Amino acid sequence: MDDADWRRLIDQLRSGDCTPFLGAGACYGTLPTGSELSRNWANIYKYPFPDDHDLARVMQYAAVQERDPVYLKRQICDHLRSRGLPDFNHADEPHALLAKFKLRVFLTTNYDNFLVEALRGEGKTANTAVCSWADRTPQETPELPEPSVDEPLVYHLHGNWAEPSSLVLTEDDYLEYLANVAAAQSSGNRTLIPIPVLHAMTTSSLLFMGYSLQDWTFRVLFHGLLRTIPDVNRRRHVSVQLVPPVNTPIAEAEERAKQYLAHYLGERLRILIFWGTAAQFCEELRLRLGPGS
Repeated sequence: MDDADWRRLIDQLRSGDCTPFLGAGACYGTLPTGSELSRNWANIYKYPFPDDHDLARVMQYAAVQERDPVYLKRQICDHLRSRGLPDFNHADEPHALLAKFKLRVFLTTNYDNFLVEALRGEGKTANTAVCSWADRTPQETPELPEPSVDEPLVYHLHGNWAEPSSLVLTEDDYLEYLANVAAAQSSGNRTLIPIPVLHAMTTSSLLFMGYSLQDWTFRVLFHGLLRTIPDVNRRRHVSVQLVPPVNTPIAEAEERAKQYLAHYLGERLRILIFWGTAAQFCEELRLRLGPGS
């Protein structure tokens, strides 16, 4: 990102022409990472395979052992909720910083309510909704209140810990989620995504924070959304990314990986990259906003 990219992003945040899209990395320091959670549950359930860092696969194994996936999801929700809230008074806390802007829609694949709490701290009353990805009964598009600056919408695409059965957690969940979203997008009679959410996703600039855009489930979802947008209306988006891991000791391997992702995401998906953590991005953003931000 250069200075012009930052100016555009800041103007979009201030004017409300931006939709944040938050993933697990936005909760770093409060909630465990996916790999940490995965290894913890792999140890609990004596997971026998070498990929104990793969949360969906470990949870698939645990669900089979329990013979009750909703019970497992309740355990996960209880564990995550026990970790408490982020420090919203910290200047670089992602949820608190984003809550200060005049944004109407917030999207997340996280299970927590941190966005709602951060918005409440700014005197706003958030409406929340959860994607009904597991509902196989045909129905009309869910109707939601029109989002506003004072009453924004927080939309959970992968479930919310207040409704454990809504979580997209196991491999089976991810497969069904992707299949149902694809089916909904191709159907003229039904969609899983409410109109205000779809409008925010397809007309405003998106700010991805806490994701790895190498993750195939996220890329399938994003590519599906791109197909609904005419080329003339395509926006520039921003993604906060950690430097990708490399499997070679060659000194320039990391730089090559960064160049590849920057080219691929920039040319194919029109996504600019900020290399760093969510907290580092927020620190830079706050500095560029100037005193009083």
